[in-house]
Amino acid sequence: MTIPKTFRRLNRALRLAMSSEAQDVLAAAREILATRMTHGDVLASPGAVREYLRLLLHDRQHEVFVVVLLDAQNRVLASEELFRGTLTQTSVYPREVVKTALKHNAASVILAHNHPSGVAEPSHADQLLTQSLKQALALVDIKVLDHFIVAGSSALSMAERGLL
Repeated sequence: MTIPKTFRRLNRALRLAMSSEAQDVLAAAREILATRMTHGDVLASPGAVREYLRLLLHDRQHEVFVVVLLDAQNRVLASEELFRGTLTQTSVYPREVVKTALKHNAASVILAHNHPSGVAEPSHADQLLTQSLKQALALVDIKVLDHFIVAGSSALSMAERGLL
């Protein structure tokens, strides 16, 4: 394949990805997932959680922090975006995370945030935050099952890395 032909294909793919139709399709997919989440255990595996969070957070241009709230059988009760920040950081308040978990009567949570930079590696601050939230939630008998970091099309599980 010649370079001009490859460039034309790449250019067409980029235009499609940035089109309003593509954005509409993604919005509809997010709505379908949100509806399914409220009707059972569609996030029954780490892979399903990863895919849901990637779809939810991959295209954000600023950092956001999300909590997926689960019942005692690990069924999804709700998913809430609790904090929104800047390009490189967001402030997360453990008190608000605990309040939200208690409001939903959650037995456990999955934490997630995105890195708009495209690098899914957890920073030292991410690790400290995870431990702080884990301790705060443990005081009210709520388990932190995982903390995902989404960067573009990749999502890293801190539990799989042994960082919980």
